Amino acid sequence: MTSLEQSDPPAASAHRHLGWALVLISVAQLMVVLDATIANIALPYIGTDLHISEANLTWIVTGYALAFGGLLLLGGRLGDLYGRRRVFMAGLVVFAVASLLGGLATNEPLLLAARGLQGLGAALASPAALALITTTFPAGPQRNRAFAVYAMMSGAGAAVGLILGGWLTGLDSFLGLDVDGWRLTFLINVPIGIVAALFAPRALAESEKHTGWLDIPGAVTGTLGLLGIVFGLTRAGEEAYGWTHAQTIVSLTVGVVLLAVFAVIESRVEHPLLPMRIFANRTRAASFVAFMIAPAAMFAMFYFLSLFIQQIVGYSPLRAGFAFLPFSFGVVAGATLSSKLVSKIDVRYIAGTGTLLAAFALYMFSRLSIDDSPGHVLQSLADGSTPGAGLNYWTEIFPWVVTMAFGMGLTFVTLTLTAVHHVQAADSGIGSGVLNTMQQVGGALGLATLSTVALHFMQNREDQVAGPLTQGLQQAGIDPSAPIPGVGQSYLDGSSFYASFTEGATHAFQIGSLMMLAASAIIWIFVNVKHTELATDGPEAVHVG
Repeated sequence: MTSLEQSDPPAASAHRHLGWALVLISVAQLMVVLDATIANIALPYIGTDLHISEANLTWIVTGYALAFGGLLLLGGRLGDLYGRRRVFMAGLVVFAVASLLGGLATNEPLLLAARGLQGLGAALASPAALALITTTFPAGPQRNRAFAVYAMMSGAGAAVGLILGGWLTGLDSFLGLDVDGWRLTFLINVPIGIVAALFAPRALAESEKHTGWLDIPGAVTGTLGLLGIVFGLTRAGEEAYGWTHAQTIVSLTVGVVLLAVFAVIESRVEHPLLPMRIFANRTRAASFVAFMIAPAAMFAMFYFLSLFIQQIVGYSPLRAGFAFLPFSFGVVAGATLSSKLVSKIDVRYIAGTGTLLAAFALYMFSRLSIDDSPGHVLQSLADGSTPGAGLNYWTEIFPWVVTMAFGMGLTFVTLTLTAVHHVQAADSGIGSGVLNTMQQVGGALGLATLSTVALHFMQNREDQVAGPLTQGLQQAGIDPSAPIPGVGQSYLDGSSFYASFTEGATHAFQIGSLMMLAASAIIWIFVNVKHTELATDGPEAVHVG
């Protein structure tokens, strides 16, 4: 009897160990994901303080996503070769140091370099975190719950970033020190990253190390190829460049060529950075593709809607952040329901429904409408207001934020499970790396593509309203080229933005809705894994031939 009583504490200790491991991994993932959006609301303030142009401001967002997504495969491979806990801790430290540099940045190059270094830290930590879930939690309900929490952090992190960014941006002092609020959006990561790195040896066991070599040629060609494509897409959307500019054409061409070289390298080297066998499973390959498309539309939604709420509707940074708070609750609700259903219902029905809900929400965002006629825009400027000040948040925005969030919660959990299911132990770091790469690269590609769409329609609209706006300003005795007090734009540029932004954003939402429908079609057609299979860790069937 005594021996039986003494056998309970180790089990309870192991349970607590898993609990602390999940807390640590979730906090690290939340920090990494929210940094993709935490700077969105602060962009106007960063631009003013560091004198960064409107075109270059987008690189504060895409630069992080590019470094993160482009180096994720390398981060996953490093975890496989040298131990995932060790790489996880190194990533957290790099991320913390980069955040410190970003918070103290005094010019544009230093800030953009810090964002790239943050991306490197995230690329080391994130795939190791996901792989540690796979190797720490046994298959079945425990792993499903762990993936559900991880997916909540991935989905809710973007909204939490906007809320936290709005609050921090609105501060002008902290602990009695005068500081620009936007700097706190970086500095807040420093203590979190350091504490998490120090706590990791207590909560996480080191994974088995595997033999092999780093595929440096693959890392270089793959990362630079992605950079070239995203840079080209970004240039295509800028009025000063466009699709026919030499920089755009060369960047896109070089990017495609480098990715082709990357594919050739990976098919021939003995220890590839991206083993092509990981795509042999049709359900897994489809999950990777869907996981690239869905976040692409979601990240673009955050970008355009946060700008719309602040600059067109007129919300303060903090109020804009709280406008996205329902997204967090929606993702948690969807992820919780999904984690319960995944053991009873096949994945395609859960994720397929989730993407359809998200597509519908994006379509409803595309129907946002304000009075952006030249007369109303000029009257808003005269009143010190914004043209969308009368928009009703509760009827026009709130329902679709919740719908989108719930759909993404349903989608993230199930696709995360199918994307890493039955991946060989030696490749689990790469499997999770591919999953995160798809999310980050998809976000960068989606933002670049939809920004190009938005700028096209904005420029068309600006051409239509430039004459009436100029005439109206002159009739009011205002020089169109004179700066608006406290804004940094001329009256003509400011009024043109007010009159055209909604036109561009709503068309971007339309294309985003179509992208989400494409992701849904891929899920319904190609994701065939049964719910009974997800509760097993057995090897995949070997295909001969």
